[in-house]
Amino acid sequence: MIRNEEVYKIGMFNKPHGIHGELSFTFTDDIFDRVDNDYFVCLLDGIFVPFFIEEYRFRSDTTALVKLEGINSTEKARLFTNVDVYFPVKYAEEQEVSGLTWHFFIGFILQTTEGDSLGEIIDIDDSTSNILFVVNHDDRELLIPAQEEFITDIDQIHKLMTVNLPEGLLTLDDPEE
Repeated sequence: MIRNEEVYKIGMFNKPHGIHGELSFTFTDDIFDRVDNDYFVCLLDGIFVPFFIEEYRFRSDTTALVKLEGINSTEKARLFTNVDVYFPVKYAEEQEVSGLTWHFFIGFILQTTEGDSLGEIIDIDDSTSNILFVVNHDDRELLIPAQEEFITDIDQIHKLMTVNLPEGLLTLDDPEE
């Protein structure tokens, strides 16, 4: 059985393409093209299920057409409409950290070099050139710059990232300061 901590979300199947079972796939991480792995994991009825990739081709920087083994008709492909697609963490861990996208770190716990937990990274704000980690900190959102120079350690096994942030960064929007 595949557990939640063994995978991370890389995108979503949108709708069937053509009549031979191809699926339109919108992705946030192209790791499936960069590492040697031949399957995706889909969340179906609350269960993680692996599906072997027969072939894929890119349509843009964020979309691909994917053919899964055993899915040979539009009817079968339609069952995957709006299904989340995950990738095994173990294959991502084999890749150099520098080759990963920021989205890989969703679900990691962010902590300071002093050992204080800042919370879980729940999203990545890449709407501007200054990419931010969206961190759930005591039921409020913290926005932390996703800058390599702030990261001192990444523990991919335990999903833990240690950062050394500039003094005062965490209190910029505190009304008491």
